[in-house]
Amino acid sequence: MQIGYARVSTEEQNLDRQIDALQQAGIDDWLIYKEKITGTKKDRPELQKMLNHLNEGDIVIITDLTRISRSTKDLLDIVEKVKNKGASIRSLKDTWLDTTSNNPYNEFLLTVMSGLSQLERDLISQRTKEGLASAKARGRNGGRPSKQNEKGDMVRTLADSGMRIVDI
Repeated sequence: MQIGYARVSTEEQNLDRQIDALQQAGIDDWLIYKEKITGTKKDRPELQKMLNHLNEGDIVIITDLTRISRSTKDLLDIVEKVKNKGASIRSLKDTWLDTTSNNPYNEFLLTVMSGLSQLERDLISQRTKEGLASAKARGRNGGRPSKQNEKGDMVRTLADSGMRIVDI
């Protein structure tokens, strides 16, 4: 049986693209485990539920490598758990990620590509931190700009002077 797994990092993000791709691959919606949680967390309830329900011969389908894990160690642990259940894992986008055959090149590519994926994530994180530190050194603080305007300033001034908000 083919079982899907779809994940995005935050509640605001949308799973539709992944769900559509998994359904186009022939997976019924009720067989798709959906999760809105960062891939860096080891405790992902839907992933654990999926792994617990796997049976021998099942194939876990993901849209791409980064949806199931964001670290090499975690990915290799997940793949090992899948294999220990007698199941396989396959990616729609990363065609080299396919453990349905006993091809040693797939294992090699899995290890190398997961390492590259983690390297990319680590480099992005490092550049972001460097950029924030550089901006801070120049007196700029990150974050959303204040939504101050004339009316807001006037309301604050009146409230500070002792006027009640209801009266303002």
